[in-house]
Amino acid sequence: MNNIKIFFIGLAAGMLVMAGAAFGYNALRNQIVWDGQKDPDAKIQEVFALLDAYSINEYDRNELLENMYRGLLDGVGDPYTYYFDEEAYALFMIQTEGVYAGVGMLVTTDTDDRIVTIATVYPQTPAERAGLAPGDKILAVNGIDVTAHKLEEVTSMTKGKPGTKVTLTLYRPSEDYKFDVDIMREMVSIPTVSHTMLEENIGLIRIEQFDRVTLEQFITAYSDLTERGMRGLLIDVRNNPGGLLDTVTQIANLLLPRGVITYTEDKHGERKFYYSDGNHATLPLVFLMNENSASASEVLCGAARDLAGCTLVGAKSFGKGIVQNLYNLSDGSAVKITVAKYYTPNGICIQGEGLIPDYAVEVDREKALRAGTLPYGDDAQLQKAVEIMREKMNH
Repeated sequence: MNNIKIFFIGLAAGMLVMAGAAFGYNALRNQIVWDGQKDPDAKIQEVFALLDAYSINEYDRNELLENMYRGLLDGVGDPYTYYFDEEAYALFMIQTEGVYAGVGMLVTTDTDDRIVTIATVYPQTPAERAGLAPGDKILAVNGIDVTAHKLEEVTSMTKGKPGTKVTLTLYRPSEDYKFDVDIMREMVSIPTVSHTMLEENIGLIRIEQFDRVTLEQFITAYSDLTERGMRGLLIDVRNNPGGLLDTVTQIANLLLPRGVITYTEDKHGERKFYYSDGNHATLPLVFLMNENSASASEVLCGAARDLAGCTLVGAKSFGKGIVQNLYNLSDGSAVKITVAKYYTPNGICIQGEGLIPDYAVEVDREKALRAGTLPYGDDAQLQKAVEIMREKMNH
């Protein structure tokens, strides 16, 4: 852990994002070949001409175009490929810094109904003061039904200028209760890492997501536990939706022995490898994951098991083994495109499959969504991880 170099590189949170060149629309346009088909710009002008001449409905050209771009990328059939308008892109990039104007909650997509669901409510935030709770499902934002919206679209809608109000329509399954709540946005600093010392000097570090600020927060947590005499370390990435590939590989580099952490492969078969340099922690490690641990979380857990033989405890992970790049367009908007698959050091791509834990500890959905916030006595997965760590420390 000595001589740690911190590099804050990356593009987005809530997914696995690989740093790459961003090409403006104008730079690419001259390279586009339409395979004998009509240039779509001409067709769009024809449609607008017909609307101008005959439509009895008022419309906004810019709004129509924005919806067209969204629909174009929806047509790819990939839930991770989509369009950001200029405002949404700006908010999205701010979020990766770990500080943004919003309500203070971490959300995930329910694997059963695909509805965006609250995973974590951060303390001392508008979300906590408004009484939001893990497991609450977001049905609408400012009266707009979002049950079919993608995760990043919903999170962007909840953000805005400090001091502005957002109205959320929520459903709480545990109480079969639907309700509206008005929340005033404010600047929120995301605590992506928390830590504590358990009995027998077992350290516990919980990582909520992999943002730009996460590496520094992780180093602070690790250093504090080390100074307090930590003998073994539990890493909890339950309900962690992912984040920046560079951040997670940097954290893996601090924990794991020399070798390949992960590698990506693009459509041309070209591979990019991420390595650990061997300057790593020598403590016993156990990792906690569940069905909402996705993307960068799975990179970390997969590398830990393949490279260091670490034990995984909890439930089968989400199964997102693909990587996205963000490409900024010339007008300030952007598109996010799936550009590669990633593989564990043993060459396994878990896309659609997930990682199987070494010790499966099944819990009900409510407790799964509250993982990391449950009292120790109610957290069967954490108790199992502690049991395994005791065995490792005593050998």
